[in-house]
Amino acid sequence: MKEYLLLLAGFIFLITSGRYLVKSSVSIALRYKVSRLVVGLTVVAFGTSAPELFVSVMAAIENHPGISIGNVVGSNIVNIAMVLALTSVIFPVVVKRKSIVFDWSFMMFASILFFLFILDGYLQFFEGLIFVSLLSGYIILLVHQSRKRQLLENIDIETPDYSPILSFIIVLVSSAGLAFGSDLLVKNAVIIAEKFHVNERVISITLIAFGTSVPELTTSVIAAFRKEMDISIGNIIGSNIFNILGVLGITAIIKKIVIPAATINFDIYWMLGVAVLLFVFLLPFNPGKLTRLKGTMLFAVYCLYVYLLYIKM
Repeated sequence: MKEYLLLLAGFIFLITSGRYLVKSSVSIALRYKVSRLVVGLTVVAFGTSAPELFVSVMAAIENHPGISIGNVVGSNIVNIAMVLALTSVIFPVVVKRKSIVFDWSFMMFASILFFLFILDGYLQFFEGLIFVSLLSGYIILLVHQSRKRQLLENIDIETPDYSPILSFIIVLVSSAGLAFGSDLLVKNAVIIAEKFHVNERVISITLIAFGTSVPELTTSVIAAFRKEMDISIGNIIGSNIFNILGVLGITAIIKKIVIPAATINFDIYWMLGVAVLLFVFLLPFNPGKLTRLKGTMLFAVYCLYVYLLYIKM
């Protein structure tokens, strides 16, 4: 019973800390006059992916590669096939052509590169370095394009919620909360997996992936209710990009990651498949639209994946 309570406590720390990290990070971004779409693709996406980062790094350090890699692959599947699917069921999501052509394409490029890198069964230091370098270039390009567009179109930037000093204090406290929560989560997930004779990969790709994706779900649903679809779709695409290039990149730099055979032979194809399915559902994309029916179909695909995951276990 104790491990379940500690697991729940880990989730609460991750969700609460992630929420305040997002709010404070958005305030910092707005102070530097970054547009809302770029905030969604970078700051919000990276903030909501912070739980994945802390969990994956902690799992790698404690020699649980199944959790480290399964958490990211599972989160990327959950983000599209559950978070974005459920968001579109609440309100159909209209996606601008630019988000599909550039942002989705970059997400797919990162996913394919990830697939190629893990074929040898490892994700190593220099591959992590490539991931982080690509992520840095992507962020610089997005911010540059945003500032250029603001100058051309004279776009107003919202007033930040917090002062600069308070924003940085909240970022530091939230990061500490994420570190503590991820430690609780990893240790007790391993205990539960061993207790029920379930391998770490399955636990991480379902339970942990869902738990660390709660910030994305919350952010996207709130954005949908506020009709801020740029934040909603940008959060998901940006989060998936950060999960691969940021989370796995940083983790691989810290420690070489051993890739489970089941991830290479099964999970990665589902991750690539739901990304392609999202693209197909957004055609024709001028603009693209994710309707309630398409969202329901995406969620059905996720349910099928989880079913097959436990059947093959």
